[in-house]
Amino acid sequence: MTSETQAVPARAIPRETTKARAARERRKLLRGIGRQALLQAVCIFIAITVLFPIVYVLGVALNSDPTNVGLQPKGLDLIPPHPSLDAFGKAIAQPSGNHVSFVTLAFNSFKLAVSTSLVSVGFGVLAAYAFSRLKFRLRSFLMIAVLAVLMLPAVATIAPLFVLLNSVNIGDFNLRNSIPGVALALISGALPFAIWNLKGYLDTIPKDLEEAATIDGCSRNQAFRYVILPLALPALAVTAFLGFVAGWTDFYFSWKFLEYPQDFTLSMALYGMVGAYASTTPWNVLSAFAILVSLPVSVVYLIFQRWIIGGLAIGGVKG
Repeated sequence: MTSETQAVPARAIPRETTKARAARERRKLLRGIGRQALLQAVCIFIAITVLFPIVYVLGVALNSDPTNVGLQPKGLDLIPPHPSLDAFGKAIAQPSGNHVSFVTLAFNSFKLAVSTSLVSVGFGVLAAYAFSRLKFRLRSFLMIAVLAVLMLPAVATIAPLFVLLNSVNIGDFNLRNSIPGVALALISGALPFAIWNLKGYLDTIPKDLEEAATIDGCSRNQAFRYVILPLALPALAVTAFLGFVAGWTDFYFSWKFLEYPQDFTLSMALYGMVGAYASTTPWNVLSAFAILVSLPVSVVYLIFQRWIIGGLAIGGVKG
């Protein structure tokens, strides 16, 4: 065969290849758009699912119609036509039937939240560092014991803690029937979680950093203070935030342990607003009070958001 019979049109192959490539890119673009549209639809559905209860409660709290306590908004009109902040004023002025001020209730909840957060993180990071870096007898057994405590639900510990704390009496002071007693009960559940959570995070911090600090003249305590603690700040923020939420929203221990109204918490007052029947419950005041109770947790989260997100993201990565 001559070279003329073997010749192939020079423009045929590039033209067909270009068309195929364009079709392939078009199909890839359509698949990407479809996948992105599906993802956006899922995200919008999740957002609506999360935001709907919040908007619903806010609409009920803003309802000022005396003939309708706001139990059920009409249709999709979640926000009432004439919103009012009267329910918030009533929730602050008279949050419960025990004539305890909102400030007193909030201060009691704040004491529980802060004490639970600080004590659990303070002792938890020390114990977690010992479990992570030191070798001692019964180390594995103690870690299993900590894990076993975590497996117990909080409700299961009410009876033994009630008996234990009720046996501590100093004059007229009974530890069980006090804010410190409830705080100890909450810490007994928050501390094992803090130890286990912080120990897992400290394991991801290279030991070479402590060895380098030791070579530079730092003692173990100085290395822990100036090297480990700054690096563990995200995990400390997460643990402290969860401890704060546990103390702020506690109901079981407060309801079972406390007897005097001046020691009541916000969760107890919120429960006290619920009437025997739905028609007797001031739903607009209840909703307004629920929003007021949730605001401090939201503020704390916004303040420590950077460290909390960092702790949640980095804590799941080994190394």
